[in-house]
Amino acid sequence: MELNEIEKLENLNKLITRYFNSGNIVSDVYTPKININYYEVGFVITNLIKMCILTLNNDGHNWSSTNKKPVDVALVLEMVLEMFPLNEFELLAEINQLFVGDT
Repeated sequence: MELNEIEKLENLNKLITRYFNSGNIVSDVYTPKININYYEVGFVITNLIKMCILTLNNDGHNWSSTNKKPVDVALVLEMVLEMFPLNEFELLAEINQLFVGDT
């Protein structure tokens, strides 16, 4: 292996340790652990956003005589923000920078 490849692998190992070590995450909010892959998280998030769009377009967030339990769009969007894997996207950006560089 070339020296450059070894350095990249060492840097990758550091990034993985930093981002995937759950002990590094400090939060005052309870975060349930959901064991699903990133594709499934993306699928859930996009479906929640679509549901919000449909609800807003159809006035489903308003109270009516036929709609006794409206969708709380703000609450759903807060859930989406909590689910969004921002740390993982940051990791992917750093891995991309490490291996691909500026393109």
